Amino acid sequence: MFNILIADDQPNIRRLYEYTLEKNGYCPFTAANGEEALEILAEHHIDLVVLDVMMPEMDGFDCLKAIREGGLSVPVLIITAKDSAEDVRKSFLLGTDDYMVKPVDEIEMLLRIKALLRRSRISEEQRIRIGGTELIYDSFSVIKDGVSTVLPRKEFQILFKLLSFPGKTFTRRNLMDEFWSMDSDSEARTVDVHINRLRERFRQNDDFSIITVRGLGYKAVKLSPEDAGDSL
Repeated sequence: MFNILIADDQPNIRRLYEYTLEKNGYCPFTAANGEEALEILAEHHIDLVVLDVMMPEMDGFDCLKAIREGGLSVPVLIITAKDSAEDVRKSFLLGTDDYMVKPVDEIEMLLRIKALLRRSRISEEQRIRIGGTELIYDSFSVIKDGVSTVLPRKEFQILFKLLSFPGKTFTRRNLMDEFWSMDSDSEARTVDVHINRLRERFRQNDDFSIITVRGLGYKAVKLSPEDAGDSL
């Protein structure tokens, strides 16, 4: 049973989400603000966080920032009434995994939670299959049509991260913070160099594409058969 933390300052919203999650086989924990959410995260194993933005004491943005700065990779789904492009951008820059605007459809919320948990398990298992392409973390290898290619470590790590969360945008800073040490002299453009190398390596791959998200960073997308000829 997965433990889901709900952080929202509105009691009726917490009760609704709690009921919906329990009915669908999840174990919910609830918090009324970001500080309570961080306390629960420190005391319990949490598999996913459903996080509101506008809360007293500590809002969702500050809570999300603390989660990521504390080194927690737990999936976070932001559900909020704040729907401006700036709010969405800020959420992803701080490290959210998904974003929904209130009022939410409960079925869609459950589907998104299920998808985020599945992606998280893939990452933990250290093996990904996208169409006919398989990534194996232990050997930094990519297998396509029976042919295995071993990648340089950082190239593989970046590709594995992107393909673990298809459709999710990672900023250059996200990738720098995860794969380069804090005292590294590398700059954000180093990420661009590695991305360009990956694009060249997998230019003919018909299973995935690496997309530049202008003003943010990069994301990987699965290709449908009709997209197979598109460039990365």
